Amino acid sequence: MLDEPKPYEMLTDYVTGNEVPNIGAEENRQRVERFLVETKGYSKNDIEVDTDIRFFIGEEEVRSNVDLVVRVQEKRFMVLRCVPGSLVSRQRETLAAARLLDVYQIPFSVVTDGKDAQLLETATGKVLAQGMDAMPSKEEGIQRMREIKLEPFPQERLEREKIIFRSYDEMNINVQRKLRRT
Repeated sequence: MLDEPKPYEMLTDYVTGNEVPNIGAEENRQRVERFLVETKGYSKNDIEVDTDIRFFIGEEEVRSNVDLVVRVQEKRFMVLRCVPGSLVSRQRETLAAARLLDVYQIPFSVVTDGKDAQLLETATGKVLAQGMDAMPSKEEGIQRMREIKLEPFPQERLEREKIIFRSYDEMNINVQRKLRRT
């Protein structure tokens, strides 16, 4: 095992302006943040970066974060997971995050590598569309939120969903929260 963490370069996060390590899918996330603001019409204030997610499985506290969460009219509307590889392999983790992050299921989940994306309906897990343009614009988001009834995730499936999220999350190795602090 290495005594010193591997050196990495830093990037300036497009939304927050904070310095972030360029590890894992960080460049992909920066591309997506820029796309959401410059192409889809969201403001930087509509986008949460590295949103904390916390819950308990029995006595164990699970703490992690979600890459991006988009709000419309002060409600969480879309969870995004920025990945370096296969989109399909991260669908389940992203759906679980969208089902656990708030008191209601966040309506849409997106898995993206910054060049391609899959838009999923969180409640059903169904892939609705493919491609970066599949992500709803801010105007589309406002319209969809008028039509959607925000529902909590079914209580009888909640523990299972927590285990699914934790299982996938533990496999994430190149993420900022796992860097060794000196």
